[in-house]
Amino acid sequence: MAYMSEEGYNKLVAELREMETVQRPEISRQIAEARDKGDLSENSEYDAAKEAQGMLEMKISNLKAIISEAKIIDTSKLDTSTVQILSKVEMKNVKNGMKMVYTIVSESEANLKEGKISVNTPIAQGLLGKKVGDVAEITIPQGKISLEILNISY
Repeated sequence: MAYMSEEGYNKLVAELREMETVQRPEISRQIAEARDKGDLSENSEYDAAKEAQGMLEMKISNLKAIISEAKIIDTSKLDTSTVQILSKVEMKNVKNGMKMVYTIVSESEANLKEGKISVNTPIAQGLLGKKVGDVAEITIPQGKISLEILNISY
């Protein structure tokens, strides 16, 4: 089961719709066009289009599975006293004083450029259940870091 925001869920549904209504017909058209060119045994366009079709169908299948198992979380009912999925956490690296803000989201919504980290990352795992003022000792590939939680919001 994947917990996610309504925004993340809607984004996945829109992506699925685009794959099924735009990309799938386009690949079918490419396959038909390549097939019309004759001998399929030496037709690289046909092979490439069939491979693209297989990849697209796999993506569609994976997206459908994620959407079917999705559990939308109503952020208005979440408690801000502890860090949970969909929490926006403001923290400070105790060692160098650097401040950062991350929102903990499902794997499918993660986007580091937007400050959204997957609940499965070591940092998110180390923050879950912590309160404002707590210092989380987190083991990351570069070693251990200490993050002090400054604020929790949604």
